[in-house]
Amino acid sequence: MLATLKAEDQNQLQLVEREDIDDEEDLFEAIDKLIAQGINAGDIKKLQDAGIYTCNGLMMHTKKNLTGIKGLSEAKVDKICEAAEKIVNFGYITGSDALLRRKAVIRITTGSQALDELLGGGIETLAITEAFGEFRSGKTQLAHTLCVSTQLPTSMRGGNGKVAYIDTEGTFRPDRIVPIAERFGMDPGAVLDNIIYARAYTYEHQYNLLLGLAAKMSEEPFRLLIVDSVIALFRVDFTGRGELAERQQKLAQMLSRLIKIAEEFNVAVYMTNQVIADPGGGVFISDPKKPAGGHVLAHAATIRLMFRKGKGEQRICKVFDAPNLPEAEHVFQITPGGIADAKD
Repeated sequence: MLATLKAEDQNQLQLVEREDIDDEEDLFEAIDKLIAQGINAGDIKKLQDAGIYTCNGLMMHTKKNLTGIKGLSEAKVDKICEAAEKIVNFGYITGSDALLRRKAVIRITTGSQALDELLGGGIETLAITEAFGEFRSGKTQLAHTLCVSTQLPTSMRGGNGKVAYIDTEGTFRPDRIVPIAERFGMDPGAVLDNIIYARAYTYEHQYNLLLGLAAKMSEEPFRLLIVDSVIALFRVDFTGRGELAERQQKLAQMLSRLIKIAEEFNVAVYMTNQVIADPGGGVFISDPKKPAGGHVLAHAATIRLMFRKGKGEQRICKVFDAPNLPEAEHVFQITPGGIADAKD
């Protein structure tokens, strides 16, 4: 009797897990639901104009931030936050519930089996994956491959969603997407239609583009946000040691926005980073380099990957820092069809 009960319980558990995954709406609660809690529609419009489209997103803002929105008084903000707390549970949950929530994580294939194994299945949603390395080490090539593989169905280790691409270095090439799409057996025109692209010229422009994404992501199923590269504009717009503190603060705000987007909409964030020379890097290292952005960027990234050049078209990817992956490295290859396994 007990055995059958246990079996039934397990079946129920599995059903619950499946429902959690199938019901995409459970991932975030639309801000419109506040109307049922007695919040004025005009105030909700003001929140949407400020780039807040979900109750989850609302709870990620401080009250000081919210009172800065034109037309929202402290009393209104308190009322809005109280209403949002009734809809979204932002308190403690058990470890079992946390494990159940992790079931929503989707891992997107990189195009290389070896690289996927290294990453525990692929680039994961609800996290920031940072790739740093010298120029021509394969960072942007991986970004282009992910633009296509994200659109594959989940049964083919894709993300079954759209892609947003913020380009700060002018290296996005739509014609590069075509052979990658053909390699995966997809229609290049349809693949390109599912990518939204923006070229950022200043760090403020870059931040505003991120704010504008909430509107699009609340309406359509996005699975990947690419920022290539995250640091370039900060290195240009802030110069000298005198502006370093301000640069790092602004960078921290940008990265905070990225992790909020990842968690609010169950999106994978893939960002590339540059390297800087490290003269004090050690006597035994012939060419010491470290990632730009300092500790601020190091703490914000969930998974950090170090890319370096191998022989010919081969590149080496090393897990530099990750909460759940061992430190290891694998070789992959850049082919006309994107990232693939290395051929010996």
